[in-house]
Amino acid sequence: QDDDKWDFVLVSGIHEAGSEKEIKRKKFLDELSKKGFTIKKIEDKKLFYGVRAPKQIFQKYQKLLRNTDSGLQNSDAHQDIPVTTRIRIVNFILQNTVTPDLEKLHDLMKKKVFEAMFPLHEKEEVKKFLEENWARWRDIFCQQPIEKIRCYFGEKVALYFAWLGWYTYLLGIAAAVGLVVFVAGITVFSSSQVSKEICEASDTIMCPLCDQRCPFWRLSDTCTYAKVTHMIDNEGTVLFAMFMAIWATVFLELWKRRRATVVTTWDLYGWDEDEEELAMELINNLQHEPRRYQHSYFRSTIILLLVLVMIAVLIGIAHALVIYRVIAVALFTQSTFKFLREQANTMAVMTGAVLHYITIVIMTKVRSETPWALFPSPEKPRTFSQRENNFTVKIFTFQFFTHFSSLIYIAFFLGRINGHPGNYVRIAGKWRLEECHPSGCITDLFIQMGIIMLLKQTISSVMEYLIPWIAHKLRKKRQHPKKRRMMLGEEEEAEDPCKRQWLSNYQLNEVNVFSLFNEFLEMVIQYSFTTIFVAAFPLAPLLALCNNLFEIRLDAIKMTRLCRRMVPRKANDIGIWLQVLEAIGILAVIGNGLVIAITSNFIPLQVYKYTYSPCVTENSTGVDCSTGYINHSLSVFRIQDFEPDTKPGPAPMRLCRRYRDYRNADDYGYTVQFWHIFAARLAFLILFEHVALCIKLIAAWYVPDVPQAVKNEFLNRKHSNLRKELRWVMPQEAQG
Repeated sequence: QDDDKWDFVLVSGIHEAGSEKEIKRKKFLDELSKKGFTIKKIEDKKLFYGVRAPKQIFQKYQKLLRNTDSGLQNSDAHQDIPVTTRIRIVNFILQNTVTPDLEKLHDLMKKKVFEAMFPLHEKEEVKKFLEENWARWRDIFCQQPIEKIRCYFGEKVALYFAWLGWYTYLLGIAAAVGLVVFVAGITVFSSSQVSKEICEASDTIMCPLCDQRCPFWRLSDTCTYAKVTHMIDNEGTVLFAMFMAIWATVFLELWKRRRATVVTTWDLYGWDEDEEELAMELINNLQHEPRRYQHSYFRSTIILLLVLVMIAVLIGIAHALVIYRVIAVALFTQSTFKFLREQANTMAVMTGAVLHYITIVIMTKVRSETPWALFPSPEKPRTFSQRENNFTVKIFTFQFFTHFSSLIYIAFFLGRINGHPGNYVRIAGKWRLEECHPSGCITDLFIQMGIIMLLKQTISSVMEYLIPWIAHKLRKKRQHPKKRRMMLGEEEEAEDPCKRQWLSNYQLNEVNVFSLFNEFLEMVIQYSFTTIFVAAFPLAPLLALCNNLFEIRLDAIKMTRLCRRMVPRKANDIGIWLQVLEAIGILAVIGNGLVIAITSNFIPLQVYKYTYSPCVTENSTGVDCSTGYINHSLSVFRIQDFEPDTKPGPAPMRLCRRYRDYRNADDYGYTVQFWHIFAARLAFLILFEHVALCIKLIAAWYVPDVPQAVKNEFLNRKHSNLRKELRWVMPQEAQG
């Protein structure tokens, strides 16, 4: 039965006899034969070489690593090793076998000597169980069989799904609280005093939104927009932002506990990757010298410059989106369609969000097509995990700025760097920057986040499933005609039991070292959306929860049915992703604090209530303290002070016009109220961030990273091992 099982399959084109490619292929296969590998050749449209490693290799591995995990793993040296370990060892040897021409398999694949290499999906009990009980849409609410996933795909994939399942489980709490906050906002849709004042301000004439032929407009025309803003921007938003800061910390602390429990049951808590890789290097080549740790300050400088260039490019893309929004507002305002004229700002935000999503898709594609070699590291990593960790930081930085550059502009710069009537800040001296609505910019941020999240979780998720599915069907269809001819013309070869299995695996979609990395990256970017600007979009956790329920099964179906088998990787944590998630938790506190302090109208409204409102100045008790806030937050502008090239539409009355800012009517300098609000914003930001970070630290201290049961388990194992050693020593002393 073992003779029918093959560790790996190498696929090659049918090259001419005596050609360079054919000679190189033969040299590589000869090197494998010298190491005791069994090789089987099957010819179809391509040449398929099945390779099986000799038992001695695995016996050496067991001998070298039987006492891993600091002597806590009592493995039997004669016991069969898991299939996942077997595949991992063979993959390492294949990747590190050197031909007489000093070429490795990676070099040969670049030169098209070999076209593919993959371990086989086995028709075994575990695979069948995963297909029937995990990789099905009907199991969307069922618990995942993490142990079975580990047995078939290895620890790294199992930890990914354990983390994703835990994240999705705890998202349920955040989604419920976010939904309550959002529904509470809907219930006060029309009750806000600020919204009422905007809806009743039919005699408040606002300055035009663009320079040429844009009309003056009445503040009451934006009544619905004001109500929507209050639905998002209320006291509940502040509490929810604080809650999400705590939730992010508790989630990570509970994950650390969950991870400790899981890897302890796998006997991998103290697993050392360096030791394992050194062992496999010696098994492959006894004369091998270990790679030394190295660091280059020159490489560090180059990397820093490349990162700065990358960020500059992404800022340039964000700048282009700003220009688009500025031009779009001007065009929509002058449109012949009444709806576009009335909703010019909203339409510019929505179309800008769609354009931002398109840039995200394009930049993600550019990133995925960029070779790993273009992302150098200051250190020359020894192990695959170290190499992957270095790569992760660079790619996450790239993707983070790609996704959040436009959101950062809307949240912190929109309406704050645009100048004022008569002295607008302009792009290229031509287009003036956008302004915020008198009720604030938070609705723009809400719309932008909502559209990007919905598009990513619908179109991107559907394409993530459909593209591999269609590719698999097309590859199968191309093979069928040839397969029939082979069955008729070469019946004996077609009956080879391996041929059908190898062909069916070859027809599956290719996987590479980035496959699991891409899944992690997608989820961590989603986690960023769920936490960083959640104060402006309380529905983010709910959308993430719905997406993840499908994402788990989608990934399962891809891995088991549509893609070739991944090379199993050993791991006892999720690597540097944990540090990335912790950094996002800190950014979430800063981001939400800035959204409430700067983007939201929460602080200006509170300053007005407690300093300038009728409740303070007139000692009125039966009046809403926010009465008069809108009039207080608008400044006056004289029409004759417009810039010479500005040609606004006809004004209803030749009187002063209003705009959102705190400026004097004489010289348009900032008023005392502006500096009062500025100080209040700064004070709130410092207070909010310090309180939130203190709560995070308390939560991290309160929830231990490692459960007591795990600590006691290790204590008992150490005690048991020491007693065994003592029993061995005492009889020797008695004999002496």
